[in-house]
Amino acid sequence: MDAGYVAKLRIASLQPSVTVTLADLGELDQLVACTKYCADVCPEVVTEGKLIIQDSWTARADEILDAKPDLVIASVPYQKEAIAQIMKAGVRFLGFAPHSLSDVYEDIRMIARVAGAGVRGEAVVREMQWEINRIRRACAFFPKMRVFSEEWGKPLIASQPWVAELVDAAGGEFLGTPGAQITPDEVREMNPDATIAAWCGAGDRVPLEKIVRDRRWVETNAATNNRVFCIADELLNTPATTLVGGLRAIAWALHPETFDKPLGIRKIEEMREVKAS
Repeated sequence: MDAGYVAKLRIASLQPSVTVTLADLGELDQLVACTKYCADVCPEVVTEGKLIIQDSWTARADEILDAKPDLVIASVPYQKEAIAQIMKAGVRFLGFAPHSLSDVYEDIRMIARVAGAGVRGEAVVREMQWEINRIRRACAFFPKMRVFSEEWGKPLIASQPWVAELVDAAGGEFLGTPGAQITPDEVREMNPDATIAAWCGAGDRVPLEKIVRDRRWVETNAATNNRVFCIADELLNTPATTLVGGLRAIAWALHPETFDKPLGIRKIEEMREVKAS
């Protein structure tokens, strides 16, 4: 227990990253409510009977009040109506909007402090940094592959800046502007060596063959070399320690001869099947 710790809080988490962090800290007992997406990445919230409520995008004041939290913690994406509902609940609110890995580390530290687990928070951050740096060193001397990674398909949106950092750590070059909308034609002109799809809320169910065909990406280097991948949503879009799993998936995608295939990544079928369909 940290020095100065007084009492446990009742915390409502409106984003999986918050719930994952509380689990990493060993503080899930402070969680009284979370979202269905939190249950996807932290299934123990179901077995422990946590109240399931709406997320940062669709928050409802009545649900928040039913949970009787001392603190609501949320993270992007927000919708102004949802923020109004959170404020309407009249409960203390802590909101995050991370962009970089550095932001993710600071958010973990902040959650740890409010949960009375500052020392454990520092350890969680160090462990995360150590593994990212280990993979970075292992990939340092490989030829760089040009990588396009997307977090949404319609409209097509490139993955967030922290994903660009993970691609760099895995020895790749991130194409496009992180977090920005881009057209399929622009991606085709960039001719990536590998493409990664991690759609928010889609788990690992992105239809790789369909998007390659419909976007006319069949002749790209990525498609012709069968380097088109789906990485489970929570591994790249949840800004928490889950990003380490995303990095392992990217590292395998780019260097399968060096890294073992981890959970949470799926490769496209042979492109001749896509062309024939």
